Formats: sequence, C-alpha cells, structure tokens
Amino acid sequence: QVQLVESGGGLVQAGGSLRLSCAASGSIFSINYMAWYRQAPGKQRELVATITSAGNTNYVDSVKGRFTISRDNAKNTVYLQMNSLKPEDTAVYWCNAYVRSTAGWGSYWGQGTQVTVSS
Repeated sequence: QVQLVESGGGLVQAGGSLRLSCAASGSIFSINYMAWYRQAPGKQRELVATITSAGNTNYVDSVKGRFTISRDNAKNTVYLQMNSLKPEDTAVYWCNAYVRSTAGWGSYWGQGTQVTVSS
C-alpha cells in the first residue's frame, strides 16, 4: 500500500513564502510522475506543477517564476517552493504521484493541505 503525506501548508501574508512537502511511503519500486494540484473555493481543481523522474518540470502560467517544484528520489519526496505568494494562491493543495509498487502502477493522492494567503 502506498501513502502520500503532505506537510508545510499554513497562513502567510502576501509576498511571503511557503514550502510544501509530500513524502511517499510503502512498498514502492519507483515513482514516475509527481505533481501538485490545488483547488480554491468555488473553483475547479487545477494542475499547478509537474515533475518527471528525469527532473523535467512544467507549471501553470499563473505560478511561473514564483513556484518551484523539485523532488528527492532517494526520499520519494516532492516539494513545492512557493514564493511571492498572492491571495489568489489561497487553496487546498494536493500532491499526486504515479507509483509502481507491489500492487503495480497506480495514481496516488495526498490528504491535502490548506494554504491561505492574506492581503
């Protein structure tokens, strides 16, 4: 069984920074794709950033230049460094990973962490 556990959310003033972490555990052989999603109140969930096992990254336009996704393959952990935060970044953030485990390949989600940016 694979679990993703997130940490690092919280309340921050506009212009501040937060770092989210998401650690995968369980009977993991490898992790391919890792990503961060978010959902703001009254809005649809959106893909924020992705990173492949080779380290290739992509970002939604609204966070380019402010957010950085990275991963530590030895620790099965993905990070999201969020700088210059804006009130519109307020949302619940989830990590997602495509994992090969003893159960085969599967997509797994973290429990979600709240990020609130005050103006």
